[in-house]
Amino acid sequence: MNTNPASLDTIINEVLHHTQTDPHKRASGLSDFILGAQDGLVNVLGVVLGIAAATHDVRVVLVAGLATTFAESISMGAVAFTTTLADADLYQSEREREYRHIHEAPNIETKEIRDIYESKGFRGELLEHIVETITANKDVWVAVMMAEEHQLAPVDRKTAFRAAWIVGLSAIVGSLVPIAPFLFLSVATSMWLSVLVTALVLFGIGAYKARVTIGRPLRSGFEMMLIGTISAMAGYLVGVLLKVPPLP
Repeated sequence: MNTNPASLDTIINEVLHHTQTDPHKRASGLSDFILGAQDGLVNVLGVVLGIAAATHDVRVVLVAGLATTFAESISMGAVAFTTTLADADLYQSEREREYRHIHEAPNIETKEIRDIYESKGFRGELLEHIVETITANKDVWVAVMMAEEHQLAPVDRKTAFRAAWIVGLSAIVGSLVPIAPFLFLSVATSMWLSVLVTALVLFGIGAYKARVTIGRPLRSGFEMMLIGTISAMAGYLVGVLLKVPPLP
């Protein structure tokens, strides 16, 4: 076994690698941003394409697009808020249930701990030592059951407001992308430009997600672009089928 202390240069290089070159990814609201932005992009693109195909009236397209934008952002923010609270309530209710089970059925709960760590390959005295150590502290016991048996992580209720703001604002930003061309160009030109710009933004979001998490940026970008664009085309088809005749 090598007991020689590491050199100062080695320690510095390891610290730089651990903290800068390849740091752990902390919770950053990435999923909330992707949820809001993707939803705004796809839904509003579908609306403006459908309205544009049905009416060819830029004013109607803008009114429908902006109405959808703000209704969508408020709705998505509210969903993010209530979903986060629901996750927090679920964790708390299951945590309290585990405390009751430990009090009322300790033998069953002890066996569950033993089964969990036995499935991980621990055997004999080491397994019994792990079980004894965990079950000696009820808080540790419950924390292990929550993570290992229920696959649940604690949720801070305060993050509900943060999630709502991120989802709501990203939905607004995403929604404005397919609307923007209709502010400056004809309806026919704006429709195709809106599809193109939205597809590129979706590709960028997908690629960025893969870069900061895991996966292939090109593949992830194309997947998000393809799924989002095909979904939005449903709005266009509805507009074509229900085309409104021009006013006399």
